[in-house]
Amino acid sequence: MADVFPPIAEVYRDLHRHPELAFQETRTADVVAGRLRAAGYDVIVGIGRTGVAGVLRNGDGPTVLLRADMDALPVDEDTGLDYASTVSGVMHACGHDVHVASLIGAAERLVQTRDEWAGTAIALFQPAEESGGGAQAMIDDGLYDRVPVPDVVLGQHVGPAPAGAVGAHSGAAFAGANSIDITVFGRGGHGSRPETTIDPIVLAAAIVLRLQTIVAREVAPQDTAVVTVGRLAAGTKNNIIPDAASLGLTVRAFTEPVRLRILEAIERIVRAEASASGAREPRIHYVESFPVLVNDSSGTERTNAAFRAAFGADSVLDPGQVSGSEDVGILATAAGAPLVYWILGGADTPSYLAAAAAGTLDRDVPSNHSPHFAPVIEPTLTRGVDALVTAARSWLD
Repeated sequence: MADVFPPIAEVYRDLHRHPELAFQETRTADVVAGRLRAAGYDVIVGIGRTGVAGVLRNGDGPTVLLRADMDALPVDEDTGLDYASTVSGVMHACGHDVHVASLIGAAERLVQTRDEWAGTAIALFQPAEESGGGAQAMIDDGLYDRVPVPDVVLGQHVGPAPAGAVGAHSGAAFAGANSIDITVFGRGGHGSRPETTIDPIVLAAAIVLRLQTIVAREVAPQDTAVVTVGRLAAGTKNNIIPDAASLGLTVRAFTEPVRLRILEAIERIVRAEASASGAREPRIHYVESFPVLVNDSSGTERTNAAFRAAFGADSVLDPGQVSGSEDVGILATAAGAPLVYWILGGADTPSYLAAAAAGTLDRDVPSNHSPHFAPVIEPTLTRGVDALVTAARSWLD
C-alpha cells in the first residue's frame, strides 16, 4: 500500500492542536467538509448539529458507510508534544483526531482508485460520540433521508495496542454503558454537632463501598461488568455538614440481562442506604446510554481476512471484548445493516513490547482518556487509512 500523503499527517496535527467538545465540532467539520469537497464528494453538513457526510457514487454496487467520530474530551493534555492541544482543558485524549484524519485519507484514496471498484462510498463524520448522543442525533436528523442507506457500516478505534496492528472481535465487542448521576440528601448543620444532622457525606461513602459488592457478589463469574464511581462531591467548608452529596457512576456490561441487573442493584442500594441513614428519597438520573456494540460474525471474518491478506497475519489481532463503549452500532441498527468495528493499534511498538514483557502495560502505556494518550503518527495513520480502504474494498469489489 502507498504511504499516507504528508498532508494527512498535517491534518492530524492540526486537529490535535484544535480539539472541540461534543456538539461543538464546528472547526473540525469545516476541515472535513473542505477536504471532501476538494476530493469530489457530494457533501452534506449540519447533520445532527455538527455532523458531516460525503457521498461518492461510483456506479452500481453495494453502499459502504465508513464512520469516524470527531469530538474531544474535557482533559488537560500532558503529552509534551509540539502539536499539543492549544485549548485549555480540552484534548483529543481518545484518538478521534486519528479517526478523522484516517477517514479523510481513505476517502481521498477511494477517489484515486475509483476505476478499481464499483458502488457507493459514504464517509461519515459523527459528532458527540463521547456523550453517547451523536449517532442518534444524526439518525433523528434524517441521516438516511440525506444519504443512501448502507449495506454495511465500518469503522475503527485507535487504542493502546502496537502501532499498525488491526483486528475486530466477532459478536459483543464493546460494552454497553450507562452514566448515572445520583444525589443523596441529608440535613446540614455545624460540624461540631453531627447529632443534629443527617450527614450525606457518610451516606455517600457507604453507597460507594456497597456498590463495589455488585460485581463481586451479584454478577456471575463468567460475566464481565464494571461499576465505577468516577465523581463524588459534597460540602463547602471543613466545619459544615452539607445538605446533599452527589455521585457520578459509569456502568459497563456485555449483555442486556447483566446490565439491567446491575442498574436494579444500584437503585436498590442507593435507596436502602438513604433509608438506613434516615434520609429522604435520593435522586437518580440516567445521563448517557450506549448499547452493546455487536460485530456481525460473517462481516468480521470477511474484514479480518481482508486485513490478513493486505497486512499479513502477524498484524491482525483479536482484541477480545473491550470494556469501553461506542455508539456506532446505532448507525448500523437504524440502517438494518451489519456492523464491523475494529481496533487500530497506536502505541509505539518497542515501548509496548517492553512494557508487555515487564508486565507494566497498565502503568507504562497510556490508555484512552489519559492526559498522556498520544498515538504515534506512523505507522498509525498509514495503517488507519489502509485499513479503512481495505475493509471498504472487501465489500465494494
